[in-house]
Amino acid sequence: MTKEQIILTTIKAIHAHIRDAVVAACEQSSIEHVSRVDAHEGGDTIFAIDRVSEAILVEQFAVLGAQLNFRLVAEGLGETGVRDFPAGVSAEQLQYVIIVDPIDGTRGLMYQKRPAWILTGVAPYRAAGGNLSDIFLAVMTEIPLVKQHLCDQYWAIAGNGAEAIRRNRVTEVEVPLPVRPSQATTIEQGFGNVARFFPGERARLAAVDDMVVTALLGAPPQGKALCFEDQYISTGGQFAELLSGHDRWIADVRPLLLPAADRVKNTVMLCCHPYDVCTELIAREAGISVTKANGMPLDAPLDVDSPVSWVAFANQRLASTVLPALQSALRFHDMLLEVPHELA
Repeated sequence: MTKEQIILTTIKAIHAHIRDAVVAACEQSSIEHVSRVDAHEGGDTIFAIDRVSEAILVEQFAVLGAQLNFRLVAEGLGETGVRDFPAGVSAEQLQYVIIVDPIDGTRGLMYQKRPAWILTGVAPYRAAGGNLSDIFLAVMTEIPLVKQHLCDQYWAIAGNGAEAIRRNRVTEVEVPLPVRPSQATTIEQGFGNVARFFPGERARLAAVDDMVVTALLGAPPQGKALCFEDQYISTGGQFAELLSGHDRWIADVRPLLLPAADRVKNTVMLCCHPYDVCTELIAREAGISVTKANGMPLDAPLDVDSPVSWVAFANQRLASTVLPALQSALRFHDMLLEVPHELA
């Protein structure tokens, strides 16, 4: 096997350990217990259920540290979100950066409303600091609800396309899963939306969403809907909906609500972070367009606190029609400004 295949196989196994442990914890504990707030770290709230995945994360990656020298970047590793493996390795000896979200979609999972996802991206280690664009391997694994017997896993190695399997938790049988983003050329009668999960600026984001739909489809006939939305509070889950053909477009532009000067690291805002989008390689390998709102390639430091905005379209035809409408709506609401690319 190649080095990439060895890493892929190991990460899949780590994901399986995390998935099974988290499902077991949800089966054995009350909603009140798993939803208890435990800490605030790495730009997000850490709930009790997160601690289950984090313990296994460190344990399992310590095993991988016997084979590779790498820097782990993840929630739950303290305020810095960084730990080097094996213990005592020097920066000069590091080969890779592995960025992980042990549970993406904690809120939906802990209340047993929606599956969560384990996300991992692997990039070469760079002393000057790596970026999302450096990621060459990514894996995302579904953490199913207790009542759910099927769960999916997607992965990609750069240049090799996206692949997936579906696992039956009862029989333990895994079968290939087709990766089929929508080939629709219009948003009409399809799902898509601007993400607006939390109180604060939802009205402004909803106004952007409405402007996009009106520009593309016009005003809906009375008593009818021309398209639909699904606010899945998980970036991994959003990518999965695009990969499966369920959604046609998604825009998470929450950082653009901030003044341009504030769209930088350490700005306090509940929004998407690099670990949330560390598997966007899988979407791109499947033919999905993933960019910044200004159309530039998605990029961000491999850390736990930088704000990230992104837009995704199931195919290039949709990107060519929906993105201009989205950009126009963002400009109208003073969210897409004439600023350096890294801030947009």
